[in-house]
Amino acid sequence: MRVGVPKEVKAGEHRVGLTPAAVQELTTRGHEVFVQQHCGHVIGFVDEHYQRAGARVLATTAEVYQAAELVVKVKEPQVTEYDYLRADHLLFTYLHLAADEKLARALQASHATCIAYETVTDAQGRLPLLAPMSEVAGRIAVQAGAHHLEIAQGGRGVLLGGVPGVAPANVVILGGGVVGTQAARVALGMGARVTVLDKSLPRLRELDAIFAGRVQFEFMTLARLEDLAMEADLIVGAVLIAGASAPKLLSREQISRMQNGSVLVDVAIDQGGCFATSKPTTHEQPTYVIDGVVHYCVANIPSAVARTATMALTNATLPYVLALAGGGLPAALADPHLLAGINILRGELTHAAVAESLGISWRAADRVARE
Repeated sequence: MRVGVPKEVKAGEHRVGLTPAAVQELTTRGHEVFVQQHCGHVIGFVDEHYQRAGARVLATTAEVYQAAELVVKVKEPQVTEYDYLRADHLLFTYLHLAADEKLARALQASHATCIAYETVTDAQGRLPLLAPMSEVAGRIAVQAGAHHLEIAQGGRGVLLGGVPGVAPANVVILGGGVVGTQAARVALGMGARVTVLDKSLPRLRELDAIFAGRVQFEFMTLARLEDLAMEADLIVGAVLIAGASAPKLLSREQISRMQNGSVLVDVAIDQGGCFATSKPTTHEQPTYVIDGVVHYCVANIPSAVARTATMALTNATLPYVLALAGGGLPAALADPHLLAGINILRGELTHAAVAESLGISWRAADRVARE
């Protein structure tokens, strides 16, 4: 199969769909790989590395899409890429359609088969292609929060770990999944007082055993969240409903009563955000202030460490890329885990949670494929 790796065009995005090592895995199996010139230059994957791995380097995004049957990306197609998509394309990338009806409609109109990393499952029902970026984002969330608590960044001038004689900061993490667990690990390592809220008692028990009493774990209720929010220095929003929009857990009125200079980090912003006042930001302008509260809502947090993130993501996606390159759409339809990743097929929306969030009708991908 012909596999294309275009350069990412989203603002501040420096990750790349495949590393040179992953390209070599494809080319040694007889697949043709086309990468866009300088697609990985910023993170040290230069064109010569891809050429040595057997890829052809093409000058423009249009040329890569034209050459490819399978397009492997990191972020959802931007407006400038919509016209490049064709009905015979397999698109494999993060999509996050629940927060972007315009993109969903554009992908439907293209009739491309669109498989979203964030809804591909594994045998345990987990989201293996979301996990590596969630690990990165969870760790960066606390680093970013600590930085923006500094006075010069608009924060309230609190050191996360405190010092002898001065209490550490209060860090509240909403969600005990991969993002929340990694955020708790980093916040604890920096010396903060950490509380994690989640609605799953089994998960809270599991995390309590892992952290051995060093982190406070509580069942999430709106009342308890409100109490903790008023005393928090940093809140990390790490909630996830696979494929669906994130729930809004703090209202504008509640946020207005938080401590002046406290920080909200919304890792769920790709899915619409979990705070009423959240809106996407970029690495170039990562924050804004509402009612004295600093909001960090960068929509592609892992790109801050794009080399690490690219390698971690490719480690996870490569087996699926090889399966798609070897078997195309039939392989995706035959594999229940890739099947769960199909969000758009033949112009129809095929994921229930996305459809519910957007208010669009949907049909199961296997049924669409049979008709």
